[in-house]
Amino acid sequence: MDWGSEMEEKRDEEPIVREGPVTYDDYAAMPDDGNRYEIIDGVLEMMSPGPMAIHQGVSRELFLVLQSCRSKYEIYYAPFDVILSRTTVLQPDIIMIHHSRLDIVKKHGVEGAPDLVIEILSPSTRKRDKVVKAAAYAKHKVPEYWLVDPEARTLEQYWLDGERYDLKELYEEGDRISSDKLPCVSFKLKDIFDNIRVTGM
Repeated sequence: MDWGSEMEEKRDEEPIVREGPVTYDDYAAMPDDGNRYEIIDGVLEMMSPGPMAIHQGVSRELFLVLQSCRSKYEIYYAPFDVILSRTTVLQPDIIMIHHSRLDIVKKHGVEGAPDLVIEILSPSTRKRDKVVKAAAYAKHKVPEYWLVDPEARTLEQYWLDGERYDLKELYEEGDRISSDKLPCVSFKLKDIFDNIRVTGM
């Protein structure tokens, strides 16, 4: 199924909430106003300000270490639409999709649940990533969800249990990240942060 044409990149602003219900067709037809949006259960939300340097650094380093999985998975990073339903469209920081499921990757985004979603926390997105977006990913059957906290230098690994996530592991800076669901994943969290040459949130 095809829910619309390719969206252009848009810059972030302060988060706001507009009245719903909004569908993917509405979202795809929006004029480019220089902002980026997501939809959760038909509610259109303007995304938070553009990521700070440490957020960008963490995203870059994670993307690089996950290249070890390229023989079996495709890895994508924001901005890239993940269309979970007609009324829920999100832009995770990083996603992984097994090669056997690449039929869900379309020109305008991903139509369905990735195998892994990663969100990198910042002060303006922390509650939304940990509560609102986590609930949306669980509802739409994303099997594994990571929350990376640059301030605490931790990674929370969640596995889907029914329609909610259970915390499988809390990794701290000296720990090696691994996943039974994604056996190609193996790296030290410390290496992610050590390769970033900026500090602060």
